Amino acid sequence: MVVLSTILIFGNSGSGKSTLAKQLCEAKSLAHLDLDTLAWQKTSPPTRMSIAESAALIEQFTKLNTEWVIEGCYSDLLALVKGKSSEIIFLNLPIDMCISNARKRPWEPHKYPSKAAQDDNLDMLVEWIAQYEVRSDTFSKTAHQSFYDEYEGIKTMYCDNSRCNKKDDIC
Repeated sequence: MVVLSTILIFGNSGSGKSTLAKQLCEAKSLAHLDLDTLAWQKTSPPTRMSIAESAALIEQFTKLNTEWVIEGCYSDLLALVKGKSSEIIFLNLPIDMCISNARKRPWEPHKYPSKAAQDDNLDMLVEWIAQYEVRSDTFSKTAHQSFYDEYEGIKTMYCDNSRCNKKDDIC
């Protein structure tokens, strides 16, 4: 029996989700979906897309790709594909490490028109990251921990991502 790799990665902003997803996709030839690309409407200021709209886009992605990594901090969207996943990875890093990672983040051209535009949001992002343990929304540590605890398949939690930054040592 062939086991397909269908992996969900989640955690606070700055925890290394995109970095790990890219490494896994490259190493295992998996398709990659960053939930940030379909969770928000292209408005100013950005507003959340409806769950139904995001769900349709996620469904389209999983139908087009048999093996994949889906990553993001949206426990509500991850729950939509939990039953299709073969494993989950919770990057449960300390807040100060997430903030440090966010400050060093390279430009994400699929999210921002320029590095300057990305950096214009850095103070807001750092403040949001710092609230991870006290928020009660879908992006919170509480929501992520519940998602992890309730998952019945293969699951891994990392509290440090230093290994994830080494090209030959996929977590």
